[in-house]
Amino acid sequence: MKLLVLGGTHHVGRAVVETALERGDEVTTLNRGLSRPPVPGVRALTADRTDTRAVAAALGDQEWDAVIDTWAWAPRVVRDSARLLAGRTGHYGYVSSRGVHRWPWPAGADESAPLVDGDPASDDSEDYAAAKRGGELAVTETHGEQALLARAGMILGPYEDVGRIPWWLRRLEKGGRVLAPGPADAPLQYIDARDMAAWMLRCADRGIGGAYTVTGRPGEITIGRLLETALEVTGFDAELVWAPAELLRQEGVWLGMEFGLRFPHDPAPTGMNDADVSAAFAAGLTTRPLRDTIADTWAWLRAEGDPAPRPDAPSPDTWLDLAAERRVLDQL
Repeated sequence: MKLLVLGGTHHVGRAVVETALERGDEVTTLNRGLSRPPVPGVRALTADRTDTRAVAAALGDQEWDAVIDTWAWAPRVVRDSARLLAGRTGHYGYVSSRGVHRWPWPAGADESAPLVDGDPASDDSEDYAAAKRGGELAVTETHGEQALLARAGMILGPYEDVGRIPWWLRRLEKGGRVLAPGPADAPLQYIDARDMAAWMLRCADRGIGGAYTVTGRPGEITIGRLLETALEVTGFDAELVWAPAELLRQEGVWLGMEFGLRFPHDPAPTGMNDADVSAAFAAGLTTRPLRDTIADTWAWLRAEGDPAPRPDAPSPDTWLDLAAERRVLDQL
């Protein structure tokens, strides 16, 4: 199909472009053209998404079978692009987030859980949840049943620029005793960016719209299995030392928050890693083995080096600095 990717250089966007090319799709991207050189085989359009006139000029009067929009900030930008593409595409897929649900998330929540308020005309990027909800409203008001709202859970895999798995791989690489956020059997839910990309493209093929929670099945992965698999894949000489969540809280260490295992105000949050994803799997979502996600992420890091973090991503020392790690390890 003829596909337009609004973005296409980072994380999910890059995964969408590469997956679409593997399928044989005709791919056009639109972005500022500052982060990465154009991918061979892709028609690259250049414009600043915040400049509606520039976007309109870049798009011209072209039409596409499907559009996938990866914008993560002010919803007004999504609204303007969605309006420009009204009547020129049969499908509009928007990369949203589970963050659009009102906190605290109920245990076992599905797509019907309460939502935050959002304004599609807003230029506010500070409130991530409200911005994503505003983006959803912007897409649905223009494209209706043709709009797919992919409410992603935690997104891992190659090209991750948030600093979860890349941070952990670099810490394990240093070796020695490594502080780990217990308990080891705490469940995790995540989606590999490439699995999300493939699912969104299949939905575009089939004309599937609506809102879906897109992440792995609950209960399949634990934090212990994830970190042990990382050691097996890399062969690093490191020993995981599991710390109770209460000790991490007492010592002011954020470890575990990168995976939503706890928060400063909530040591055992519900709803983070037990979402009901039956709708997405019924719509064709498939997920690859954890080992493949870890191995491919490590291969990418070795080939390209650490990615530049997103503007809204935590700094490298947010989760744990070495001095704090030594302090807690001494107590264990």
